[in-house]
Formats: sequence, C-alpha cells, structure tokens
Amino acid sequence: MCGGHVDPDAFRRQATEIDTACHAVENAGIGLLAMAGYVAGVTQGIALGVPAGLAALFADLLPMGMALLAAAVLGQRLVWQIWAGLVVGLVGVVLVTYSTLAVGDAPLWAYGLPLLGMLSLAIATLWQKHSTHMQPMDLLPNLWLQCFISSFAFAIIQGTQGSLAPIPSTGFALSVIWTVGLATLGGYGLYWVCLRRASATRVASVLYLSPPVTMLWAWVMFNEPLSWQMASRMAVSGVGVWMVVRAEARQVAS
Repeated sequence: MCGGHVDPDAFRRQATEIDTACHAVENAGIGLLAMAGYVAGVTQGIALGVPAGLAALFADLLPMGMALLAAAVLGQRLVWQIWAGLVVGLVGVVLVTYSTLAVGDAPLWAYGLPLLGMLSLAIATLWQKHSTHMQPMDLLPNLWLQCFISSFAFAIIQGTQGSLAPIPSTGFALSVIWTVGLATLGGYGLYWVCLRRASATRVASVLYLSPPVTMLWAWVMFNEPLSWQMASRMAVSGVGVWMVVRAEARQVAS
C-alpha cells in the first residue's frame, strides 16, 4: 500500500538485536536474584544473629523449595520417587549439620532472610532454565553481567552499614581471588552450565552434597575430626541425590 520494500535481512537483524537486549536485561534480573538475593539473604540473616549453621540449613532447602515452586507455579509433575529422594537428601543434610544447629537470639523476622535468599535462588534457577531466546548469552559474558549488576545491590547494602573502602591486606586480596575463582567461576559458572544440560530439580538436588563436601574439605585442609558415624550421615545425602537422578532418568525415559 505504501510502495515501500521491507528488507527481510534487516528485519531479522533488528529482531535479533531486540532479542539480545531483552536477554541481557533478563540475565541481569536473574543475576540479581541468584547472586545478590541469595547471598544477601543468607549473610544479612547471619549478621542479624541467625546462627550460621541454621542459615546454611535454610539455604540447603533449595532442592525442596525449587521442586515445590516448579510444581505449584509451573505445573511440573514429579514422580513420587523424586519427592522421596528429595526428602532423603534433606534428612541427610540435617544429620550432617545438626550438631551445628542453634536457635540464636536474632529478631524473629531475621530468620526469614535465609529462606528468602533460598527462594530467590530457586526463582532465578527456574527463570534461567525456562528462558527462551534466539541467541543465549555465553557463560563468561553472562557471569560478568550478573556480577556487575549485583555489585550495585551489594554496594547499596554495604553503604548503609559502613564504608565501601576495602581494607588493603593480603587476606582481602586472597579472599577476592577465592571468591572470583571458586565461588563465581566454579560455583555459579558450573551451576549454569549444568542447568543447560539437566533439569533444575536434578541440578539443585546435588546441592544436598554441600554439607558433606564442606565437612570433607575441613577434614583434609584443617584436620577437623571425621568419623565413620559422620561418613554414614554423609552417605544419606548421597543416596537421596542418587534417588532423584535415577527417578528423573526413568521419568524422562517413560
């Protein structure tokens, strides 16, 4: 009607650019939830007096919280064997960490912060898993964007509590290297890579192994005590993860 000519290639390029921009904004939101929301929820709860062991236990509820969210919000149907595996894994986590659990004297509302942090990571995981875009962002740019946007949230939180200037010391430098290398690239990086290859429930269930791995690391690095009794409790978590992985493989095959 107007006599113009629409260039299909230009249209596709524009659509791709719009999709890339939307994907970047989406990844920034996922980063805020997965990094700032999760870490701030747990650490601020501890800062307000929630015992570290209890805060860690709340954070380790992630597999169960994610499964409940997936069932309630996304309508995903999980076979009973997966639920049984999640329960067994959670029992293993409690058995491993129960000696470090304490109630503490924090304000009642502060105990909700680690739970909110866990839910924040669960929502981010499901969001990342079910995101559909023409051109998924590569891992390193994705991590950079998520760290960049989360740094503003952490700066705001720290700015309300004290100075933003770091203490120049060897310990600070080592902690930064540790955080970047292990927590960010190793932790979040592997988490997102695994999420591209497996379901959210399967990936999250492996986090039940965090307390046992932490205990083994403390035994190797700091000569912390480790007994057969403690090892048997760790095995319970491993059995739970195995049940989830096995049941999910059967569900997919059927």
